[in-house]
Amino acid sequence: MSFDPYDFKSALPIINDDSEFFPLMSSEDEAEMNNEQVPDVLPILPLRNTVLFPGVVIPITVGRDKSIKLIRDANKGDRMIGVVSQQDVGIEDPTFDQLNRVGTVALIIKMLQMPDGNTTVIIQGKKRFILNEEVQSEPYIKATINPFKETKIKEDKEFKAMISSIKDMAMNIIQLSPNIPSEAGIAIRNIESTSFLINFISSNMNAEMTAKQHLLEVANLRERANLVLEHLTLDLQMLELKNQIQTKVRVDLDKQQRDYFLNQQLKTIQEELGGNSPDLEVDNLRQRGSKKKWAKDIGDHFNKELDKLARINPAAADYSVQINYLELLLDLPWNEFTKDNFDLKRAQKILDKDHFGLDKVKQRIIEYLAVLKLKRDMKAPILCLVGPPGVGKTSLGKSIAKALGRKYVRMALGGIRDEAEIRGHRKTYIGAMPGRIITSIKKAGAANPVFILDEIDKVGNDFRGDPSSALLEVLDPEQNSTFYDHYVEMDFDLSNVMFIATANSLSNIQPALLDRMEIIEVSGYTIEEKIEIAKQHLVPKQREAHGLKAKDITLKGDVLEKIVEDYTRESGVRALEKKIGSVVRGIAKNIAMEEEYNSAVSKKDIEKILGAPIYDKNLYEGNNVAGVVTGLAWTSVGGDILFIEASLSPGKGHMSLTGSLGDVMKESATIAMAYLRAHASYFDINPKLFEQWDVHIHVPAGATPKDGPSAGVTMLTALTSAFTQRKIKPHLAMTGEITLRGRVLPVGGIKEKILAAKRANIKEIILCKSNHKDIQEIREDYIKDLKFNYVTDMREVINLALLNEKVDDALDLTIKEKEDKKPILN
Repeated sequence: MSFDPYDFKSALPIINDDSEFFPLMSSEDEAEMNNEQVPDVLPILPLRNTVLFPGVVIPITVGRDKSIKLIRDANKGDRMIGVVSQQDVGIEDPTFDQLNRVGTVALIIKMLQMPDGNTTVIIQGKKRFILNEEVQSEPYIKATINPFKETKIKEDKEFKAMISSIKDMAMNIIQLSPNIPSEAGIAIRNIESTSFLINFISSNMNAEMTAKQHLLEVANLRERANLVLEHLTLDLQMLELKNQIQTKVRVDLDKQQRDYFLNQQLKTIQEELGGNSPDLEVDNLRQRGSKKKWAKDIGDHFNKELDKLARINPAAADYSVQINYLELLLDLPWNEFTKDNFDLKRAQKILDKDHFGLDKVKQRIIEYLAVLKLKRDMKAPILCLVGPPGVGKTSLGKSIAKALGRKYVRMALGGIRDEAEIRGHRKTYIGAMPGRIITSIKKAGAANPVFILDEIDKVGNDFRGDPSSALLEVLDPEQNSTFYDHYVEMDFDLSNVMFIATANSLSNIQPALLDRMEIIEVSGYTIEEKIEIAKQHLVPKQREAHGLKAKDITLKGDVLEKIVEDYTRESGVRALEKKIGSVVRGIAKNIAMEEEYNSAVSKKDIEKILGAPIYDKNLYEGNNVAGVVTGLAWTSVGGDILFIEASLSPGKGHMSLTGSLGDVMKESATIAMAYLRAHASYFDINPKLFEQWDVHIHVPAGATPKDGPSAGVTMLTALTSAFTQRKIKPHLAMTGEITLRGRVLPVGGIKEKILAAKRANIKEIILCKSNHKDIQEIREDYIKDLKFNYVTDMREVINLALLNEKVDDALDLTIKEKEDKKPILN
């Protein structure tokens, strides 16, 4: 229900010179009004936004020229007009067809000229009518009308109860609504006529004009009363809900005021004790934020979060969370970069000084610096150094940072299983923190550090997510300019960070992640390289670590070579460093105990300190046994040699495979056996041998798992040697994959395999012709004592590998002819 104070006052008794009217009419007054004669033709006044009900007095401001003329003409006459609402309130000058069909006869009570020049007329509804036809359209509409026939009802108990409910509900609405004057309640209580009561409430209740027009058109009073009751029920429910909300807000406001006064007292106490008040903390954060070089959107976000902090109670748990978040935003190096040093010769010297060898990596870094010097906005490369442990992949990152003049950060990825370690946790979680990428950038203090992602092949995954998938965005130059950390909730630019990943093997890295990185293989060191690394780096490092001076200990090249060959077997230099450390400690003990010692350590001194040699340089076992061939293998810790042993025993042609062989290696043995059977005549082997002798292939050491196709040529050579009992060429090793047609295919890990062969005193190597390019990448002085044979077919391998002479103690492989048995006839 909605009353305008001006509208309601117009409903109070109005007395002028010409008439006297009391709007709170009785039943007698209503009957008298209904009996009044109404002209058949009336001037029609269109109403834009209201509906006039019989008996109700309302003021109308007249603005249209047509309407003003109509009112003035009617006021000079009998003051009777027809009032009809428009169908469309948006039409400025409606025609007859654009008016509703049911209207109300109105009596002009008074016409007033307002100070602003508008004309206001006070009218009272008399009775309803139905528009018939238009008789005049200018200067205003005139139309004939027909009486509106109302349906008489019986006012029974149910109807009276309904009217009583309408009165009570209207009174409740008046009490709950602060905008309705108290006089409205007096008016409702004093209305005797039920139809006028319904008209009065219909006119003043809060409803759309279409709903009011529908009420005007309802002929049955009971039905009209029921519709009014529905509208009042909705109004009352809405008002009660508003009051509930206002009461709740008022209570919350009172609590906030109480908290405010308590916080003011707490702030005063803190200041007296010498602590920082919350306001001072906010001011300090704002002052720090004004000095940052961040973008506008980040600054706006920071200020918004800072304003949120100012509204939080300092005693609340969220206060410390918000403080930590804002301090992280301030600590992150937004658009803060270190200046790159573009002295390429200096960078080359630093790289050469810190690391011996690794020419490919050094060349790539110098290339990057050269391009960056010419094009300053170049995106940083994402390198992945792959190689065995101990070859200097991780320490190389420090040298690169030193050469570039950048900050250095390292992140160990080994064992990480939670995606949140990369992207962080959302602030809503208890104990939330940013991911390790953002934490490392914050630690570096610059947005362009050299960032080492160590052991990227050791990343795991479980139900908490897949960290390697989260790294896809970090390591994609097209995406990492907008890296999103769940904790920071803002994009951070990682495109200027130089990421260098390290790995021992590419097989465990997700293909999509592998595709985003530039792979640089860092192979193992040769003996000569290890000796140089020991001289330049390891010996001085261990000497300094144990408090010795240069004059206290001297390790010459031949002594270092003995340590390398007799006490280590690795691609890197970690074990070598440990052994050198043991030697240095032995000398340090002599100095500390004031014992006599030789500062120039000899080979005998090495055996005295380190004990008897652990490894035998001459691993090659000779060629006196048929079926034993030396193969070359690649492992995650570098290259190694292995022996393929094939032996024959009387049987029915079965083949056994032992030595923890994988499926691919077993298939290689099957292929080798199939090829040998198919080409037995070429190798002068009697095919019946395959049916009378069992074959056993073994690859020591049995506890070490082995797999891969590169032992194919070695297995076929071993089988051929076993079935022909021919000797293998001495000091020979081989590697390569074979096919059923006898083709030899290229394999990987060639440099590591070659270095392993050299350590084992191998003199000659058989390789696939396609692997010739891998040999060309190895320095000539490292392989000058090795002879390489490049082949494409297994027949070439057998011709190169087998000698024409039989081994000592050769097996007697004569064919045992089976006796012919005559069939038994029944």
